[in-house]
Amino acid sequence: MTFAATVLTLYPEMFPGPLSLSLAGRAREEGKWALQTVQIRDFAIDKHKTVDDTPAGGGAGMVLRVDVLGAAIDHARTLNPDAPVIAMTPRGKPLSQARVRELAAGPGVIVLCGRFEGFDERIFEGRQVEEVSVGDIVLSGGEPAAIMLLDACIRLLPGVMGAASSGTEESFENGLLEYPHYTRPAEWEGRTIPEVLRSGDHAKIAAWRKLQSEIDTRSRRPDLWERHEDARVQPASGARREKKD
Repeated sequence: MTFAATVLTLYPEMFPGPLSLSLAGRAREEGKWALQTVQIRDFAIDKHKTVDDTPAGGGAGMVLRVDVLGAAIDHARTLNPDAPVIAMTPRGKPLSQARVRELAAGPGVIVLCGRFEGFDERIFEGRQVEEVSVGDIVLSGGEPAAIMLLDACIRLLPGVMGAASSGTEESFENGLLEYPHYTRPAEWEGRTIPEVLRSGDHAKIAAWRKLQSEIDTRSRRPDLWERHEDARVQPASGARREKKD
């Protein structure tokens, strides 16, 4: 089964962009995933091809029209009927590696890229659109975020990464940040590779890497560490253990 990506955008020329290079580009040439773009403006209903309008209640900027978006999504679903529709928006749920794995295991994804002040809110319920954010930042449009989402999915497709284990010890795969890496030269500007990594003792190396992942996660991403610790103390039944005062 080929992973099919359909991107709804006002700027289809932005695709495949970086996805034509490296792992993603090679995988597309090999038929491991497919890409098609849909020009949202093609579904405008007036002669000027208008896709936006002023916000109800007043305010700055323009908002993408719900009728135009609805027609564009309906068309995309005829091309990729089993794929979920995801809108890239800073108001969405933060994208997680777990969600990326779910998407990569499916038939593909329809990605809706916003512009201006965003989407008419009615489109999310009216077309069962999932809102996703790639971070607490605001971009000029959803296209760069869509490229991030697709790249994260594509690299997990079977046969895309050279080594089957390449993706299993990375940040977020086990709820922790990845351990630090080193390579030659053994010494650089007075800084040396940790001795344990040169010991050849695989058990000690594994223990060191696990410890470094925990240390870095605790110091850099306390939110991840808290979730990791909370998950570890859950009893086998899945019920939450009462915390003592």
